[in-house]
Amino acid sequence: MKPLKRLGQHFLRDPNLIDRIVRSVQPPDHHQVVEIGPGRGAITGLLLARFPDMIAIEVDERAVAELRATLPDLDVRQGDILDAEWRALSGGRPLYVVGNLPYNITTPILFGLLDSTEPITEAIVMMQLEVARRLVASPRTKEYGILSVATQLAAEPTILFRISRHVFDPKPAVESALVRLRFRDKPVATHGDADLSPPHLRAVIRTAFNQRRKTLRNSLSSLTAEGIELPARWAGKRAEELSPEEFVELARFLKP
Repeated sequence: MKPLKRLGQHFLRDPNLIDRIVRSVQPPDHHQVVEIGPGRGAITGLLLARFPDMIAIEVDERAVAELRATLPDLDVRQGDILDAEWRALSGGRPLYVVGNLPYNITTPILFGLLDSTEPITEAIVMMQLEVARRLVASPRTKEYGILSVATQLAAEPTILFRISRHVFDPKPAVESALVRLRFRDKPVATHGDADLSPPHLRAVIRTAFNQRRKTLRNSLSSLTAEGIELPARWAGKRAEELSPEEFVELARFLKP
């Protein structure tokens, strides 16, 4: 099966790496394992041997047909992961997500996981190294941005190991990394304020970083009610200087 560029397909072909990835998958008991984009099934067969009731979601109908032929016991479903109904997939059980994320839709997939109201407890996902570094970035670094804050509010991200571009077919132009996301039982954003709207919080974060060279006094002026000024502890700072928790405080202050 030839990889399709329009789907961002890069298939794993190194058995040692495949084994290392599968060994990183350690879901607690009674979890529903879901694989995103199995492709040719590089890790799927090994996962299926450990988790017989796992579900695989694949958009490429060629890959679906191949998986059904080679792994007849696999519950593989054709569909776009961006349209995934996590509640239906969970079957009332906590979810454990595994996948090699296509480079061209990595960020939308990540936001879909972060925004899910279903009990996703952990995800082991492969992505471009540059994106992985953004997930774990600290304030006052150039990698720190919207994705850093959103991820760290919902989960604890860890880069498990780097992955060479030479283990893929075709070889991508960049290096990759395997990342573990351990989702918080209670997202930081909900602490002490169940009424803080996630869309409002995301709007504050996005607006601040869209003009990251400006101070928050200026970058957030469109969100500040007439006659209201930001407190001094925020007004003179730039977005990259605030921790994820400080963005929650800021969003509460700016809440309509």
